[in-house]
Amino acid sequence: GRAAAAAEGLRAEQLAERLRAQKSEEEKRNREIPKDPAQRRVRELAMLSKQLQQIHPNVLAKVLKQATVYQNEEIVVINKPYGLPVHGGPGIKNCISDVLPILAKMLENMKAKPLHLCHRLDKETTGVMVLARNKEVADRIRLLFKTRQVEKIYWAISLGDPDPAEGIVEIPIVEKEVRSHQSHYKMTLAPNYYLSPEDGKAVKIRKNRNAESAVTRYRLLASSSACSLLELQPITGVKHQIRVHLAYGLGCPILGDHKYSHWSKLAPQKLPAVTLKRLKLEQSKARHLPLHLHAHRLSLPLGQQIDLVCKPPLFFQKTLKKLDLDVPNE
Repeated sequence: GRAAAAAEGLRAEQLAERLRAQKSEEEKRNREIPKDPAQRRVRELAMLSKQLQQIHPNVLAKVLKQATVYQNEEIVVINKPYGLPVHGGPGIKNCISDVLPILAKMLENMKAKPLHLCHRLDKETTGVMVLARNKEVADRIRLLFKTRQVEKIYWAISLGDPDPAEGIVEIPIVEKEVRSHQSHYKMTLAPNYYLSPEDGKAVKIRKNRNAESAVTRYRLLASSSACSLLELQPITGVKHQIRVHLAYGLGCPILGDHKYSHWSKLAPQKLPAVTLKRLKLEQSKARHLPLHLHAHRLSLPLGQQIDLVCKPPLFFQKTLKKLDLDVPNE
């Protein structure tokens, strides 16, 4: 009995030793910089998102100051960086709204009043973001957004080509709980019609009371490597509207949109072989791929028409190049 116990103890010790070795090997691998440039960039973006949560608010304000693309006596416009939340929340230490007083002082002077948010962009979305210099201007701009007088143009890289190449998706959206081994909430479509399996005719469904009407215009700008560059104009402003309409309405999820690439599970996006090859990426690393959605242009009727354009971030531009998607000359 004693010998068996000693053997058991030895086995446990060996197992622990093996686990320790595995762990240190894994840590070493994590520290190693991948040789492949695409995998390096994917890793850098994941790190960047983490770092934005750890830097000092003054440093973050400086980043936003450098990202300023336009300002006048009423507004300041920034090209919002990737991975930065607009509002605070659980686990969020740094967000745009918190550093607006610091940014205002950096842009004007020490006595400057804090800037005001006029609209929001998702944490992973980049591009045109308007801030107002005072509350009255902010209220005016919010009303313009609410009454759909602001023209918004987004660019997205999606998987697959939409059919037809240009059109309007007009399907209401509702938030639903996905019951799976990992229950979570997602926005999804709540169509007013379905096609009858018997005769293929459209049958009207009773309207979902909680659904919000959602309208998105889309246009194919380029396609290559099983991906597309799309121009999108959301007419309404429902949460995650573009992502849901593309993924579930057109069957073309946005590249790097791991949330809306499946319905019933939270899993990394599955990429076509040709796309992985062009991106020099392994499927096992696809989970780090960033969301390729960019608020490209915004037209604001503020006294006169102000046209604001922001270049896509570097990672977006590099992806376009790798996938051989040609950006139209504007």
